[in-house]
Amino acid sequence: MMPAVLGLHIGGSKTHAVRWDGTHAEGGGVEITEASANLSSVGHQGADAVLRRIAASVGSGIEAVCAGAAGADTPASRAVLSALLTEHFPGARVEVVHDTRIVLAAAGLDAGVVLVAGTGSVAWGRNADGAEARSGGYGYLLGDEGGGYSVVRDAVREALREYYAGLEPGTLVRSLMAATANVDALQLMDAFYAKPEPDHWATLAPLVLELAAEGDSAAMRIQAEAAHHLASLARQVLGELGLELPLVMAGSLLVNHSQLAGSVARKVSLEDPSSIRILSQAPVHGAVELARQIIRD
Repeated sequence: MMPAVLGLHIGGSKTHAVRWDGTHAEGGGVEITEASANLSSVGHQGADAVLRRIAASVGSGIEAVCAGAAGADTPASRAVLSALLTEHFPGARVEVVHDTRIVLAAAGLDAGVVLVAGTGSVAWGRNADGAEARSGGYGYLLGDEGGGYSVVRDAVREALREYYAGLEPGTLVRSLMAATANVDALQLMDAFYAKPEPDHWATLAPLVLELAAEGDSAAMRIQAEAAHHLASLARQVLGELGLELPLVMAGSLLVNHSQLAGSVARKVSLEDPSSIRILSQAPVHGAVELARQIIRD
């Protein structure tokens, strides 16, 4: 039997885990989805509880763990998460990377640029010489434009704009208020401040993008702004590393909303449009591959 490894994708809204030991199809074995173990979203105690449940579910004998985590930007943040993983998977070799790294691996690429739009947004890439570049991914207070939280925040702003302009709420605003059980824009604003967690509001981003696909003008403006920001992230990294690199788009907003993804692809405007692809499998499988590399090395 091959050594058992564990891949983790720790996003802003959920954690996806896959145990692989070579006895099942590629990426097979035990696969579970849990609440987010993102330290910036749920704190040390929350992350510890989630990882404890995952460890109980995937079983013992794990020899290597790779965790791709949103927000794992600094050595300090990676060290904290690594310590938690070491505690819950004693004896395993542990590596913590930013979640963009596992997207590239999941796409089967050693070199390329990754654009992720989920709760937040970030672009990262590596060229054939090993040079790396990144743009965005600074968290909801400093950036993440084009991510789910940003999209919904813009919808709340639209509600306030219509309210203070003395306009009747449009389709987007009515839908948003219905989804959040608020009666007007001011109550919606209070709710937004009362529960500021980005993962909570990001769950409403599909509502906005679906209305954009149906032709709602306010939702289309928000989608266009999101596409502009996301394309800018990708172009910056491509500009630093080389425009000939493939671009992989990932994250729920790009994978599940073809109109947004298409708009981003057009704005990036690579010479070879076929080099732009949507990630076809879950990013966690890239974490599994990186964990297997730990064993091989």
